[in-house]
Amino acid sequence: MSDTTISSGAMSANPSSHYYVNEHHPENGTLLGFWMYLMSDCLIFACLFATYAVLGRNYAEGPTGAELFDLPLVALNTSLLLLSSITYGFAMLEMQRQRLRSTLIWLAVTGVLGACFIGFELYEFAHLIHEGAGPQRSGFLTSFFALVGTHGLHVTFGIVWLVTLMFQLGRHGLSPENRRRLMCLSMFWHFLDVVWIGVFTFVYLMGVLP
Repeated sequence: MSDTTISSGAMSANPSSHYYVNEHHPENGTLLGFWMYLMSDCLIFACLFATYAVLGRNYAEGPTGAELFDLPLVALNTSLLLLSSITYGFAMLEMQRQRLRSTLIWLAVTGVLGACFIGFELYEFAHLIHEGAGPQRSGFLTSFFALVGTHGLHVTFGIVWLVTLMFQLGRHGLSPENRRRLMCLSMFWHFLDVVWIGVFTFVYLMGVLP
């Protein structure tokens, strides 16, 4: 028997001779990575805002924002989204107090408010298309649907994420992993609120000006 075989047998018999690699999750690594994702999302919305700034007055002899926008409805929709940000804040406070049931209740309220926001937005889109003001009508409407629709898709994704996280909380409780996920979703949800304030001001309020 060769020396190599003997050495291999000795190493197999001695567990301490093996190296074990444990996965290590860097502290705050997920939050840092998510901040980087949000910065990339900022670039996407910056491009969409810039496109709307260029095309927002290209009506192609079609309807203008002042003729199309139902400002009271949009203001109500804006209130729903801003209120959902407050209710999510309540959920985070309950999470800090280790109250699972209250956290789930506030998350459910947040999801309902977000779903109402999407419902009003879909109603607005359907009404515009029914009036012949679809995205193909003019450069103004193309950029409008692109910007507002992209934000709506983000909110929809946020609702799906929220519902999935509620199931995770119900199954595993307020574990460190779920708390970290709640923090990431909190940043995402508040980010969408900030973007919508820009949309409401730049698109809707300025759009009704002559």
